[in-house]
Amino acid sequence: MKIVSLFLLLITAVSGVTAAQSRQAALIDSMVHRAHRLGVFNGNVLIADHRKVVYKTAIGAADATGSVPLTVQHRFHIGSIAKEFNAVGIMMLKAQGKLSLDDKVSRYVPGLPSWADSITILHLLQYTSGLPDINWKTAKSDADILHDLKNLPQLMFRPGSNYAYNNANVFLQRRIIEQVTGMPFNTFVEKQQLQPCGMTASMIDPTEKDSLMAIAFNDDRKPDALFYPISGWTAVTLDDFYKWSESINSFRLLSPEDTRTILYPAGPNKQAGLGGGEMKGDHIIRHIHDGSSLHFNALLVSDPPKGRTVILMTNNKQGNLYELNTAIQAILDGKPWQQPRKSAEQLFKGKLDTLNAQQCLALFQQLKKQYAEQYDFDSEAPLNNIGYYYLGHNQTADAIVIFEYNTRLFPSSGNVFDSLGEAYYKKGDKQQALANYKRSLALDPGNTNAKMIIAELEK
Repeated sequence: MKIVSLFLLLITAVSGVTAAQSRQAALIDSMVHRAHRLGVFNGNVLIADHRKVVYKTAIGAADATGSVPLTVQHRFHIGSIAKEFNAVGIMMLKAQGKLSLDDKVSRYVPGLPSWADSITILHLLQYTSGLPDINWKTAKSDADILHDLKNLPQLMFRPGSNYAYNNANVFLQRRIIEQVTGMPFNTFVEKQQLQPCGMTASMIDPTEKDSLMAIAFNDDRKPDALFYPISGWTAVTLDDFYKWSESINSFRLLSPEDTRTILYPAGPNKQAGLGGGEMKGDHIIRHIHDGSSLHFNALLVSDPPKGRTVILMTNNKQGNLYELNTAIQAILDGKPWQQPRKSAEQLFKGKLDTLNAQQCLALFQQLKKQYAEQYDFDSEAPLNNIGYYYLGHNQTADAIVIFEYNTRLFPSSGNVFDSLGEAYYKKGDKQQALANYKRSLALDPGNTNAKMIIAELEK
């Protein structure tokens, strides 16, 4: 009798979870389709919760013509997230004893100037090498990039003393993998990473001629060319992307120790080989990485303790994938959520140069009455970004007016007070800067930037 009761209890619990997931999936589907109708999302979505895929869809066009619908089998470029393959590859070779992170670049890439004797492989992984970015105007191939590096007279800074996130570091990581393994980087990725992870649909360096390849385009329906000066970019489907994420979380390719090395960046607000995240002991508890390439944009947000993963990929970048993820997370957690819309700041393009702050706020209120359904006037982001536009154009007084107004709209946001503090700091008003940075820190105790500036101002 007790066994039967326990069995019925388990069945009831499972049914309850399934019903809740069905309701959540329906809400997410409604939100995603409305975002598409509003013109703020064209792409593919996969959501897993409690280690089960609860939602997967493709919505919109696969190319600029609009005549080919996306499917869940379409591959997308994922921008910087594809750098995970070379970072993981380096750590795989390190675990095999084939290289050390303290090895100098000159050991593996011959012909470079003497600065290569001061850069370690770890510097490349942490983007602290001092290498300048690739010359995108003239570089058309790997050979061009290597030629430019061989003729680079000096670094931007001493290796390890600063941070510069750029693809020169990625390029050399891939060349080191080739030198150590004796095989092309693309072959290494296919044989040592994609195949072991069961990623059968992924493709490295695809072209427009390859089937089921999404082509990115802008809002004027102008397509991007699938050409990259650096080779070695892996394009993935939703299912393969999820397999890759799960392989990272389960340590299929790397040990927890080696994963930690490329999950944690060199410092706050910086990127690591896996983007960023957090571990507790030998378990990943958070992994977040975003990537952009022209009008491709992708976001991975993984929460292993919840068995939750959100994957978003678009071929019509709108800069709102984090906003979409926030809505998805809220729906999954049963919390209130906001429908992603177009950013209201888009309505101000070309207008701010002729408006002062008061005129801008008047126009903001007018446009809000007209376009509240299609554009986001309810978050702090639009006015904050407009404030930074003024600040970047040395209109500090106008920026302060905008930021002040935003703090009245969002008095619980540490971010808006941080922005106002920055504007006063630029103006030279240390008293007001200090007051607003202190307010920001009180609202957001994790604001390390505010802590540093408060310490400086209080001296």
